[in-house]
Amino acid sequence: MAHLDLEEQEQLDQLRAFWRQWGNLITWLLIAVLGAYAAWNGFQWWQRSQAAQAAGLYEQVDEAARGGDVERMNRAFDTIRDKAGSSVLAQQAGLLTARTLFEKEQTDAARAALTWVADKGSDTGLRAIAKLRLAALLTAAKSFDAALAQLGSDFPAPFAPLVADQRGDVLSMQGNRDAAVAEYRKALAGFGDRAEYRRLVEIKLTALGVNASASTAEAKS
Repeated sequence: MAHLDLEEQEQLDQLRAFWRQWGNLITWLLIAVLGAYAAWNGFQWWQRSQAAQAAGLYEQVDEAARGGDVERMNRAFDTIRDKAGSSVLAQQAGLLTARTLFEKEQTDAARAALTWVADKGSDTGLRAIAKLRLAALLTAAKSFDAALAQLGSDFPAPFAPLVADQRGDVLSMQGNRDAAVAEYRKALAGFGDRAEYRRLVEIKLTALGVNASASTAEAKS
C-alpha cells in the first residue's frame, strides 16, 4: 500500500509540474474556445433577431406602398435601411420603394433608392436588378453615358442577355445603329429558348432594318 501511495504521490507531483508549465496556456485556450462558442451562439441569436426585425420593417414598407402612403413608406424604408441594411429584405424594400416612387412620378427619389441597393446591397441578384432598373431610368432621362456606365459594371452571368438588350436600347437611342444591333444579337444568343424575351429583341432588330429571323438563326448556330 505504501508503494501505491508513493506512486500516486509521484504522479501527483508530475501533474503539478505539468500544470505549472502548461496550465495558463490550457486555461486561455479553453477560454478562447468557449468564448468562440458563446460568440457563435450570440451571433446566431443576433441573426435571428435581425431577421425578425427586418421582416417586421419590410411589412411596414409593403403596407405603406400598397396603400399609396409614400411618406410612411419612405420612413419605413429609412428605418430598415438604418437598422437592418445588410439584410436581403432591406434590399427588397429598396426595390419596392423605388418602384412605388417611380409610379408616383418621383423619379429622383426612385433613383436614390435604386442607387442604394446597387451600391450597398449584399445580394448580387438584387444588386443586378437595381442596376438594370437604374439604367432604364437614366436612359429615359437621356443620361445615356450614365446608363452605359451602370450597364458596364459587373453582373452575374444569368443577367448578361438582359444587360446586352438594355445596352442595345441605349446605343439605339444614341443613333449608334451598328453597335445596337451587335448588342441585340448578343441578347438573342443569351436568351436561348425564352421566346417572350426573344420576340421583343426581334422587334427591335426589325425596327433597325435587320432581318430578325436571320439574326435568330445566327444566334442559335
